[in-house]
Amino acid sequence: MNETTVQIEKIQRHFLPEDYTVTTWETLQPYFDNLINRQLDSKAALDQWLLDVSELEAVVSEDVCWRQIRMTCDTTDPKLEEAFTYFVMEIEPKMKPYGFELNKKLVACPFAKDLDHDMYFPYLRSVKNAIDIYRENNVPIQAELNVLAQQYGVIAGKMTVHVNDKEYTLQQAAKFLQNPDRALRQQVFEKVSTRRMQDKDQMDELFDKLLVRRQQVAVNAGFENYRDYKFRELGRFDYTPEDCFAFHDAVREHILPLQKILIEYRRKKLGIDVMRPWDTDAEPEGIQPLHPFTGGKELTEKAIEVFNKLRPFFAECLNTMREMGRLDLESRIGKAPGGYNCPLAETGVPFIFMNAAGTMGDVITMMHEGGHAVHSFLSHELPLSAMKEYPMEIAELASMSMELFTMEHWDTFFPDVNELHRAQLEELERVIDVLPWIATIDKFQHWLYTNPGHTKEQRQEAWMRILNEFSTGTVDWTGFEDYRAHIWQKQLHLFEVPFYYIEYGIAQLGAIAMWRQYRGNKEQALDNYSNALSLGYTKTLKELYAAAGIKFDFSPAYVKELGTFVQERMKEMGV
Repeated sequence: MNETTVQIEKIQRHFLPEDYTVTTWETLQPYFDNLINRQLDSKAALDQWLLDVSELEAVVSEDVCWRQIRMTCDTTDPKLEEAFTYFVMEIEPKMKPYGFELNKKLVACPFAKDLDHDMYFPYLRSVKNAIDIYRENNVPIQAELNVLAQQYGVIAGKMTVHVNDKEYTLQQAAKFLQNPDRALRQQVFEKVSTRRMQDKDQMDELFDKLLVRRQQVAVNAGFENYRDYKFRELGRFDYTPEDCFAFHDAVREHILPLQKILIEYRRKKLGIDVMRPWDTDAEPEGIQPLHPFTGGKELTEKAIEVFNKLRPFFAECLNTMREMGRLDLESRIGKAPGGYNCPLAETGVPFIFMNAAGTMGDVITMMHEGGHAVHSFLSHELPLSAMKEYPMEIAELASMSMELFTMEHWDTFFPDVNELHRAQLEELERVIDVLPWIATIDKFQHWLYTNPGHTKEQRQEAWMRILNEFSTGTVDWTGFEDYRAHIWQKQLHLFEVPFYYIEYGIAQLGAIAMWRQYRGNKEQALDNYSNALSLGYTKTLKELYAAAGIKFDFSPAYVKELGTFVQERMKEMGV
């Protein structure tokens, strides 16, 4: 599967008028009523009904995605926030009972058994699961949760610091932590930590509101705690909490030692006796931080060039997005933090949002989100929108593998061989550093939601215990103990998308396995990669990983094997 051109077309409407746009529930309801009341008296009728359901889902999904995109691009415009809030409070809650009835109608249809089992199995499994956990009294609570979660971005989007008399977002200020000037790094770190701590109580209060409502959702659905509910809601059919615990153990045993080696390597390069929090991303005196691009335009052009060296099809995906205005890459005041690729179900061409400030981390983010974008393009031709709602464990495999695949072509950003080597080593450090952090956040979430009703003090104590479990102990946080005790608040997933984080760890291990495969046979690895992504969610996770040529496995034995491969690459890089 070696595509060279992107041929992507907006889904043609047959059920809704071409000029229809989502405005109010009253204009949307007749289409749901049509689907609810329609007779499914043959396999052909069922097939057409599924296509019409899919079309309606695509139109609605793209509408709400644009509302969220516009709001995150400009958090200062109250009209944009109001448009998003209106959807989640006034339209989405009215849709959910219909979604429940549509799911029941599909499962009850005698012709459902005639659907292609191989292609429809994951979809039908998800539909039955959604029926099992649906509760009407959760609909208004979930709407409220959606609005509350967005407050995190509003609070965080206002966080800025002044460095050398110039105002920076916290994302922009992060580039100073790579500066060789240790005094400047410390000054910026102190300003960032002080700024975050100003809102720690507000963040805690917001989180408490989220916790209470999430637990109520779980209880309403018949679960003891939100952890168990969320595993079902996320459709985690292929692994259990116990598997997550095995992942935690594996990372602590086999990845933490590699992280310690890398931190010690950086300490020696810096020529300092003790590593402080502002030293972990720094370069030695005389070596300036990597400066791979200036501005979003140059980032886009160079990313397209890198993707073209890998496969022209990948470059065409980014180029199509550029031509359609689907890129907002630069950081600015009033823009929500973070980065994402947002699939747009009807047009098929996704949107990349990020906060680029000219750092090496931005290059990695662009490669990452570009991998997600390629996934969106490859899966667009699947017949149903639901088949493109793939689990994050495969979505993140797409993005994280792309980071590692593209590394050898980063000479586009770094023509100097020494700078290229530094950039590649920085990516390897990031791969290793992120796994203990993922284990920390995931284990913390297990504690949070299996201990409902806990106090802020108990939460802080649990956080510190878990944080220390996955810490190398090589960084001295003296004087910043309180900040470290609240540093979990910078992880937006905890606020906005609970329990969505272990997926990164599973996928990171998968990406290392993909990289190992790529080092052995590049073209075969890229063929497997494209083939797996084109399947969307028409196969189980284990089958999708197998299609990619790797194992869906995060046991200590397998993690040890992958860790050995990474350590060999570290030695190649002189670590």
